[in-house]
Amino acid sequence: MASPVLPFSTSAALLAILAPTCLSLALLRMAGALTRPRHAPRRALSESALPKASIIVALYREAAVVAQLIKTLGAIDYPAGKLEVRLVLEADDTETLAAIERCHLDTRFGVVIAPAGHPRTKPRALNYALRFCSGEIIAVHDAEDRPHPLQLRHAAESFHLAPPGLACLQAPLNWYNRGETWLTRQFAMEYAAHFHVMLPLYQRLDWPLPLGGTSNYFRTKALLRSGGWDAWNVTEDADLGVRLHRLGYRCGLIAPTTLEEAPVSLRGWTPQRARWLKGYWQTLGVHFGLDAERRRLSLPLVMTLGGAVLSALIHGPTLVAALAAAVMEQGVSLPVLACLSILGAGYAGGLMGAVEGMARARLPVRIADLALLPVYWSIQFVPAVRALVQLVQNPYLWEKTEHGVSSLAETPCTSPCPRPSSRLRSVSQSSSSPAGGPASRSDRSAARG
Repeated sequence: MASPVLPFSTSAALLAILAPTCLSLALLRMAGALTRPRHAPRRALSESALPKASIIVALYREAAVVAQLIKTLGAIDYPAGKLEVRLVLEADDTETLAAIERCHLDTRFGVVIAPAGHPRTKPRALNYALRFCSGEIIAVHDAEDRPHPLQLRHAAESFHLAPPGLACLQAPLNWYNRGETWLTRQFAMEYAAHFHVMLPLYQRLDWPLPLGGTSNYFRTKALLRSGGWDAWNVTEDADLGVRLHRLGYRCGLIAPTTLEEAPVSLRGWTPQRARWLKGYWQTLGVHFGLDAERRRLSLPLVMTLGGAVLSALIHGPTLVAALAAAVMEQGVSLPVLACLSILGAGYAGGLMGAVEGMARARLPVRIADLALLPVYWSIQFVPAVRALVQLVQNPYLWEKTEHGVSSLAETPCTSPCPRPSSRLRSVSQSSSSPAGGPASRSDRSAARG
């Protein structure tokens, strides 16, 4: 007999959606946990043999983390004469520019001022800065990043051995404040599973890699051939990974990690997650519209990006409805039992991925955090709905993540450093310019902030 809370028609619909989604994703996570990572091979190069490299960091309202960023980038182990760092700012971001001026910059650093225009997004800023880069390798970092000092060297040495078809190398990401709150610990497990379990599996399956948006290392020629970043896509990283795959390129993995700052509360986490899910919808819409590639990419896109958005939408409501039905019935009916069993299979796969990912990342994991994984998955319903609403009402809105709020973040550089007129090199002048990238089209209203 059907549950009064979950009538038969509703139960059937839920099971039709839930069963293939949860079971497929669970099997995929289990397969990932059993697949050993395969990092790109490399051969040590002398300093004279290393290629020139360019690092782009898009900044907007990041005065709080500028000092730590410059300190971290300055510690990168790479010949100074072969490294250039482009800090790209919006034209009206005088606060971040002032913070840069208060800190000592050497000749590796240059400031790029992106012209006013739309969309006001990170990928648009990256596209603009790209024209001021001369490296054979282009690296992308975020404002709060703390990359391993040898990461760039590893990427260069891996590219040296690899065929030209290897267009991008992705370094794993995690959080330096991962132990700060329950949310940051959940986030750490999620990232460990993604970068140490799922990406290695996608690589073995020859699927597109949904790139992480930072600590990406590109061959400049391949990046330019792909058209750069889609300025209108709010997860430009995932889109670019798919587009490179469509063009016949492949992406690989390297081992040195980058640490970032995780949102410490739901107030910061919700808009960030909504932006990611909205971008996944955008990427699915763009690449499913390409008829010639639909068959080859349909399964990878459904299982990676599609699985993420669908599971975020259905887990919370299904779990709440099934538990409510069990309580009201004072027992468990067959539909409720089926729903809970399918969810349980999904959680089992998630636990395997989280435990194995944390082990591969050499990070500790708490039993209590593993037990609360269903809660973390369920609350993703809120940003999932927010993403769908924005997709209709304001698809190109870039909801910026605030950095420097963690108690473990270093304080900003407020000491009166000399104004580095000879050190602070501006490599561009503000002028009108199109958005750039493969999706440059007519002006649309959007904002990054």
